This record gives sequence, C-alpha cells and structure tokens, in this order.
Amino acid sequence: MVLIYSVTHFLVDFACAFMVFRGIVSTPYSSLCILLYNFCAFAVQMPLGILADKCNRNYLFAVSGCIFVGAAYGLLIVPVAAVIIAGLGNAMFHIGGGVDVLNISENKCASLGVFVSPGAWGIYFGTIFGRGDGLTSVPVVLALFAAAGLILATYRAQRGAYPKNAAFSISNLASRQMIYAAACLFLVVCLRSYVGLTLNFSWKSTGYWGLALVCAVVLGKTAGGFAADRFGVMKTTFISLWAAAFLFMFPQMPLSGVTAVLLFNMTMPITLWVMAKIFPGAKGFSFGLLTFGLFLGFLPVYLGVNVPPDASWPFALAAAASFALIGIGLHKANIWHTR
Repeated sequence: MVLIYSVTHFLVDFACAFMVFRGIVSTPYSSLCILLYNFCAFAVQMPLGILADKCNRNYLFAVSGCIFVGAAYGLLIVPVAAVIIAGLGNAMFHIGGGVDVLNISENKCASLGVFVSPGAWGIYFGTIFGRGDGLTSVPVVLALFAAAGLILATYRAQRGAYPKNAAFSISNLASRQMIYAAACLFLVVCLRSYVGLTLNFSWKSTGYWGLALVCAVVLGKTAGGFAADRFGVMKTTFISLWAAAFLFMFPQMPLSGVTAVLLFNMTMPITLWVMAKIFPGAKGFSFGLLTFGLFLGFLPVYLGVNVPPDASWPFALAAAASFALIGIGLHKANIWHTR
C-alpha cells in the first residue's frame, strides 16, 4: 500500500501541476484560479481529515481523489470549476493515502517519508510537461483512473489486513501542553512552506541544478524518515536543521544550497509523525492541520512577499527557528526521547 500510494502521490501532483500550467495559467482568471486551487488542495484537508477519521474508509478518499483530479480535465472550459475539483481531488487523495500510511507506519517515520517525497517530483515534472506541448492530457487521465482501480483492487485483496482508524477523538485539544505542541509543529510547516516557495538561488537555472534541488527535496524527506527511526527524532532534527542553517549562509555555492535544502526537508515526516502522536484518534485531522500550514505559507508568496535571490540569513534563521519549535513541540508532547 505504501508503494502504491507513493507512486500515485507522484501521479496526482503531476496531473494537477500539468493541468494548471497547460490549461489555467494562460486564462484571464489565472490568479484567482491558483488561489482557489491551493485553498481546496491544502486548507480543505483539515475538515476532510475529520470526515475520513470518522468514516474509516481511507481508501475511498484516495480513490475519489484520483477520480476528481481526472474529471477536472473535462471541466477546463470553466477554469474556476476545474481548479476547485482538482484541488478537492488532491486533498482527498492526500488525506486518504496519508491516514492509511500513518496507520501502517505506527511507531515508525520511514513510510511517511517515502509517501510524501514523490510529490515534489510530480509538481516539478508536471510543470515542465505542462509548459510544453509534447504530452496530451489523455494518458494522464487514464493513468489516474488506473491508479484509482489499483488502490481499490489492493484494498479488496488485503481487506482482512487493512489498517483501521482509531476511534475518533480530539480530546487532547483540552490539554494546554498538547495545544502548545501542535502550535509549534504548525508554525514549522508554515515556515517550511514559505521557504520552499521563496528559495530562488541565482544558479538554479544553470545546468541541472534545478533538478538537483528537486531531488534534494525528495531525498531529504525520504532520508528524514529513515534517520528518525535509526537515530531518534530529536537527534535527526538537531543535526539536520543546524547543518542546514549553516549551509544556507553560503547561497552562492550550488552544492551548499542543494545540501541545505536536503537537510531542511528531513524534518517533514517527523512533523507529520509527531502531530499524529498528539492526536492519535484523529490522524486525518492532524494531517489536514499541517497542510493548512502549507496554505498559510503560500499566502505571503501569493501576495508578493518574497525573499531576494541569494539572501542567506532569512533561510538560516528559518532553519534555526524550526529546530527550536520542533524541540518545544517534542517537549510539550512528552515524546522528547522517542526513537
């Protein structure tokens, strides 16, 4: 299931980026459409997550997400409707797949890293192919429907062993300590979202460095999950973020920048895993809460609040602040020493 969801994650994000750059950005309403898409894809995951927690049919959310994204291509004549349906489909897939992977991973982070990482490749290649004209939408839509069928078939084949949601509960919202912990992790995701969208190294478009940066994001998320399982969440957080803060101070050096991006992204599966530990009876809610942070991190960029190219201290400061916030969150949640 983790492998299938990971490959489908690439496909869903590829399809959404491909659709936006092939049929949306050239329309008069492109700015509004991009805002609506991001709102539906990220902010709406929180209420959808609560629904998924209660329904205990995560695979149906993932299947429906693939179908929604594929159906959005048939609505491109009405761009606003297309991006809303695509965004909702993206949200449903991420909630369905994300909660299932959280249930499967239990006390481990590695599966989360594997699941979340291919999305960056999907967005990158979807954008490239969307800007070109060598690929039509037909194989993309067919691949989405095939992925939906594969998820459904896999569920039916292993129905007896399919992971179940815990009984829905958000009782930890009554704990001040847990609210503080969740708030810290939420702020980390807001920072990570903003940094990821504003990083604009001057050498990014030279040679293959742009692709190297995307690979660093993917490998960083994957490596972070495995490192947390091997060395513990606190050691992984300390080493990766302080090393990233140091390397961000040398933005003119491509290797330094790529390595910093890899290290900075290592804590993504950790924040997801810890938030799920804070709300063990509401994994969909915890997943959606963090994706709402992604949307908030997107808003300043959408409004034009960016960082100048080759700036160093804002990103170094973001890495250091992320370490402090995760450390406080782990302490408040009383899982400081968890491996």
